[in-house]
Amino acid sequence: MDFRLTDQQVELRDAARAFAQAELPEIAQRCEENAAPPPHDLIRKYAALGFLGVNVPEEYGGLGLGNIEALLILEEFAKISSAVAFPIFESCVGPVRAIEHFGAEALKQRVIPAVCSGDAVVAIAMSEPDAGSALTDLKTRAVQRGDTVVINGMKRWCSGGGHADGYVVYCRMSDDPGARGIGAVYVEKDAPGVSFGPPENLMGFRGVPSSDIFFDDAEVPAENIVVPAGGFKKLMEAFDLERCGNATMALGQASGALEQVLDYVQERQQFGKPIVEFQAVQLRLAEMQIKVEGARLLIHRVACNAEHGLPSILDSSVAKCYANEIAREVTGAAVQLMGAYGYSREYGMERRLRDAWGWGIAGGAIDIQKVNIASAMVGRRFDQRK
Repeated sequence: MDFRLTDQQVELRDAARAFAQAELPEIAQRCEENAAPPPHDLIRKYAALGFLGVNVPEEYGGLGLGNIEALLILEEFAKISSAVAFPIFESCVGPVRAIEHFGAEALKQRVIPAVCSGDAVVAIAMSEPDAGSALTDLKTRAVQRGDTVVINGMKRWCSGGGHADGYVVYCRMSDDPGARGIGAVYVEKDAPGVSFGPPENLMGFRGVPSSDIFFDDAEVPAENIVVPAGGFKKLMEAFDLERCGNATMALGQASGALEQVLDYVQERQQFGKPIVEFQAVQLRLAEMQIKVEGARLLIHRVACNAEHGLPSILDSSVAKCYANEIAREVTGAAVQLMGAYGYSREYGMERRLRDAWGWGIAGGAIDIQKVNIASAMVGRRFDQRK
């Protein structure tokens, strides 16, 4: 077991770091101020530099590297902001990977290369008003009629909603109850019968658009079926990789906060000396470092174990749960260490705190991850309805 990064991995991480720190802070600030996603020309620049689809096979336009490489890049972008990192997230660990693993070849060829070239963004549409943590209660229905699939229902809390070019939509595709009736369909944003609600105004995630999606006899080709009814388990296996991305986005808030506050405490003077000279500050820094390193190791363990397939629900839930919790703790400690400067919107630390809280809700809340962990430990699912 070797915890060292390879020379190629270090080079890739450093290249991502240099680009992100030089090119993205001002763009991230505009995304935050305007609640607008990064411009399309920036996403195409990501593609030209090899930052999209890092772990997607070369035959579909990716780099064909591993999950570790993808997550190393994602963390460096997430240190700047969630908004500028989100296209990396969606191209490397998002729903496009479900299409890669389970979709028909024609669908793969149509969607994945466009994502890797920066010409398309694909989002996931899972939650509904009455189906969030209780996802198997979803009601959106897809019915195949010959060569066409007709979809009716609505989705809520879709990150990318109204902005993404296509959506992997979890649907009820048969009359079988619970998970057995659920599959997924890929739906383009301009498909007939698709409309969007107004943009959500969230506590954080500014620059990551979110809105309701409405399907009123929406029609897509039958080849857009990603997984038929009964494939819910497959979908959640693919989603376990997305949990690793969520964990890395949370980690990026924490590790970025730690780097920023480390500079601050060495420059900020009180009582005639830099505040890093005070033991209380030293202890706080050490605690933050331990938490960041622990989260990174858990995430990289999942990525390594899943290199030849998809991660286990136990590993991915442990990593996501821990990264989500320490991101809140580390960013909160950083705000406190910076005092009024940390609380000011001008310096960006409070934005890290707001985004850190969001990652512990998105992609399965922290407590749901703990239920997943306990279920894996005892070898059975717990029925929350009884």
